[in-house]
Amino acid sequence: MMDTFNELAVHFGRSASLMGILSRPPAETPVRRPAVVILNTGIAHRVGHHRMYVKMARELAALGHLVFRFDFSGIGDSAPRRDTLDPTEAHKADVLEALDWLTASCNVNEVVLIGLCAGAEIALGYGHSDKRVIGLVLLDPEIPHTARFYVRYLRRRLTELRSWRSFVRRRGLIWEQLSDRARSAFGGATSQSAKADNELEQLYVKSYQRKLNVLIVITGKALEGRYRNQLFDAFPNVPLKGWVSVEYYKDADHTFTSGEIRGALQKLVVGWIKALSVTPAPSQILLEGDDIRSRCGQAGKRGIETLGITESEVGLPSRPVGNRPHDSQLQQGRFD
Repeated sequence: MMDTFNELAVHFGRSASLMGILSRPPAETPVRRPAVVILNTGIAHRVGHHRMYVKMARELAALGHLVFRFDFSGIGDSAPRRDTLDPTEAHKADVLEALDWLTASCNVNEVVLIGLCAGAEIALGYGHSDKRVIGLVLLDPEIPHTARFYVRYLRRRLTELRSWRSFVRRRGLIWEQLSDRARSAFGGATSQSAKADNELEQLYVKSYQRKLNVLIVITGKALEGRYRNQLFDAFPNVPLKGWVSVEYYKDADHTFTSGEIRGALQKLVVGWIKALSVTPAPSQILLEGDDIRSRCGQAGKRGIETLGITESEVGLPSRPVGNRPHDSQLQQGRFD
């Protein structure tokens, strides 16, 4: 597969403190829009669980897409931020710097964001605010619990002895939710879960107003009780049906441990992005393709200092020593 894609390791951002891998199509393959940016899942770095982001990026690159996987500040090979932004705003700032680098270096103005769990929340929270974002792939995002969820959850959990023990000891999901709702009812204040649900609903409203393309994948084993139409039931006032595409993987866990399921997920995501893709007109291919390959692909030959990094046996670059600020620093190779 080495001939079907190539990759750059990049330090980017205002202080060149962020680290990412740009997967690109080979010279003979026309560059297709949109580009794809894959976001971290919690503290997991750009490789993704079971290296699924590496494989996904390379398949998309082989089809002609530019794919950028990067580590958020303080994760993986990216240095911590030096400002005082809270985590939510820091993540948004990191995404902005990633998109700004792609625009400046690769002439990218159309992007799909992909994220799992926390990465999905970041994608949803940021996507509506940037006109370059045209689509979101949200893998197992947060979905408010509905009446049907609780029925399914209780039916499964109460058959287990440990669930009864937790219930008697006032522990577990049900007690947490009941306590939260009770405090809200008797104290008059809006519960924390209700506030979170309202904020989440507004993010979907804003994404709908932007007419973003949205693919949502829900897993059946991440949290017992989840079901295919849960998002629709949770937000009945948002016109989700007919707008978002929802897929339900009944036998998938939260990190898609099964190789067979990961293969099906990759096929789904790649196919969905492929359906959105546009190949520039011949005149644009010449202009944009040459520009992308000269600015993204040949930067190391044009005098931009290359990174002092090495590839391990699995292709994971180590952190450079004595990193100095530059607009961008690149090294070509094959990386995780």
